[in-house]
Amino acid sequence: MEKIQPIERSTISELVARALAEDVGEGDVTSTATVPEGAKARALIAQKAPGVVFGLDPAEETFRALAPDVSLARLTEEGMWREAGPVLQIEGSARAILAAERTALNFLQRLSGVATMTARCVRAVEGTGATILDTRKTTPGLRALEKAAVVVGGGTNHRTGLYDAVLIKENHTTLAGGVGEAVRRARAHAPGLPLEVECATLAEVDEALDAGATRLLLDNMSVEQLLDTVEHVGGRAELEASGGVTLETLRDIGSTGVQFVSVGALTHSAPALDLSLNLEPLP
Repeated sequence: MEKIQPIERSTISELVARALAEDVGEGDVTSTATVPEGAKARALIAQKAPGVVFGLDPAEETFRALAPDVSLARLTEEGMWREAGPVLQIEGSARAILAAERTALNFLQRLSGVATMTARCVRAVEGTGATILDTRKTTPGLRALEKAAVVVGGGTNHRTGLYDAVLIKENHTTLAGGVGEAVRRARAHAPGLPLEVECATLAEVDEALDAGATRLLLDNMSVEQLLDTVEHVGGRAELEASGGVTLETLRDIGSTGVQFVSVGALTHSAPALDLSLNLEPLP
């Protein structure tokens, strides 16, 4: 598994604070009206569908933000595929648990969904030699967490943003005057950064290779086109397939000989993992 880039607790705290401000606002009027002020409770978050749990850090931080003295116990490890079971036990102020519940579950279900989708995609290409990559199609503000979820699910992170790698797409080449010219300009401007260029035809592939590109993005190519391109390139560059990738097509795409398959759906279309929180009062 790729190493997860550490996320500062201060970053998680800031995300949690914004999420709670959005949901709780000036206070949980329902719990304040119906739950005695000093009431204590024990709650259990449980996994109800098969998948990979991830996101316990922001979930726990959510409960701590509203009840610093809350007791938290993790009941599973992150990153394991399992069918169902207990995830997290929470003990403390009943009002605080109820106020934090939705925000904590939102973080946990969203990030577990990304990890689960990634794990399914990784399984789909197992044995082909292809590596599953994520994209920049992430939820605004949650990129670091969602990319961490991809790694936990067994995938590999592509570039983090526009600043840490050069990825020349069709619009760039149009404005630069062609694939080769775009590659040459990018090499001159950022010689120390990884560079990848999108190619739609074998002619563009040759132009990119002649300009010194060592990694090519093959966007929206059919399996037949990918096979032809892999044969044509003959190992002169790494190849990444992208565009319209689904769980149903992944195996065929990964079997063409490309080194990478990028899947935007890991982060833009991953279904939330089914989790629930059940609460019982304490004396």
